[in-house]
Amino acid sequence: MPTLKSSFKPLLRRTALAAGLALALAAPINLSAAQADEQYFPLQSYRVGPYAAGGTGFFGGFIDYLNLINIRDGGVNGVKLTWDECETQYEVERGVECYERQKSHPAAAWNPLSVGIAYAMIDRITADKVPLITVNHGRTDSTDGRVFPYVFPLLLNPYSETSGIINYVAGKLGGTDQLKGKKIAVLYHGSPYGKETIPIYELLAKKYGFVLQQIEVPHPGNEQQSQWLTIRRYKPDYVVLRGWGVMNPVALKTAQKVGFPADHIVGNVWSNSEEDVIPAGEAAKGYTAITTQASGNSYPVVQEIVKTVYGAGKGNLDDKKRIGSVYHNLGIVNGILNVEAIRIAQGKFGRRTLTGDEVRWGFEHLQLDPARVEALGAKDLFHSINVTWENHEGDGYVTFQQWDGAKWKVVSDWIAPDWALLRPIIEKSAAAYAAEHKIVPRTAADADRLGAK
Repeated sequence: MPTLKSSFKPLLRRTALAAGLALALAAPINLSAAQADEQYFPLQSYRVGPYAAGGTGFFGGFIDYLNLINIRDGGVNGVKLTWDECETQYEVERGVECYERQKSHPAAAWNPLSVGIAYAMIDRITADKVPLITVNHGRTDSTDGRVFPYVFPLLLNPYSETSGIINYVAGKLGGTDQLKGKKIAVLYHGSPYGKETIPIYELLAKKYGFVLQQIEVPHPGNEQQSQWLTIRRYKPDYVVLRGWGVMNPVALKTAQKVGFPADHIVGNVWSNSEEDVIPAGEAAKGYTAITTQASGNSYPVVQEIVKTVYGAGKGNLDDKKRIGSVYHNLGIVNGILNVEAIRIAQGKFGRRTLTGDEVRWGFEHLQLDPARVEALGAKDLFHSINVTWENHEGDGYVTFQQWDGAKWKVVSDWIAPDWALLRPIIEKSAAAYAAEHKIVPRTAADADRLGAK
């Protein structure tokens, strides 16, 4: 894997724009050769650095699904899907630089898979009227589409994730009434992403009466001895691991050193991959984590990717053993969501290249019930999604998987968050953002026309 040069020129890797297209690192992005019947996805990916495992898996799965649609279907109703990659190393400055370079070609949607980069892009994408997809992460209040018309925290936002985790722990204890007096520690990544859930854990602790301690781990998380010694003294009933990258296996190995049992650690949605548990070895056995999509390669859509994409020698993962892994499957699901939003928007605006604002309309009508999910070959891979102009997340269904030392095994039903509790909090935060930025919240009529306010 080539590394980025210190001159801070983002690395452009594989492209599907044309077979003969070659881009030098120092050259500006030039996509003028793209045809009118193509839909372009700029990918602010990260394939090097401390979070490369997540980036290679997610963007690999996303590209694999786009390739599947092109090879098997000839695109979306004849519109070919195109993309290129700009290396960010998960750094905000690089992500913004990639945005400024890649936006020279009209984009369908942005999918940076980075809280920091996403925060930095909100004003930009709103001005440019192009959707920003923050699957399983991002600003919680961006769920309120009345205030954030172009931001879509699809599948899960940080607060609904937190609600799902506490509901799962309550189920293990015998019900929410059994949370009272229990001790829960949250070990979180020292970044905007990691700190996002501090207020909601405090609120849930107050509601249910559990005792809470939240402990920060500085980026990237290679050293956690002092944090786990604090946990050992605290003696919590459960630890929630809100980690990312190298922090996760280090947490599991350090927990084993201090004698804290893995089966009482519950990982969040960015602490749930094979790359988090395999490096931890025996220390990870029994560890449980939340997920919006299951792992494994038995699902029809994954099998079709193996047959059609990898069979044609166009697979994006160098290591085929990672096919069907958590990050790879999330990338596939993200591909499904992006493609179906385009398909839905084409039903209104025509089978042609769409503007970003038209794709925004498609995302705001992205309603995939379990029957449609099955028709797409993804039954049990993910549950469903029901996005509206007001709710940019969907249903928020999650499940939990436990690592048995060799693979993940689903150990719960699909669990919904406490929307009655969460929605007022989301709306209050969004209203404050609107007031601060002098935004007039949209109405249904605003949402149904282009040029969303």
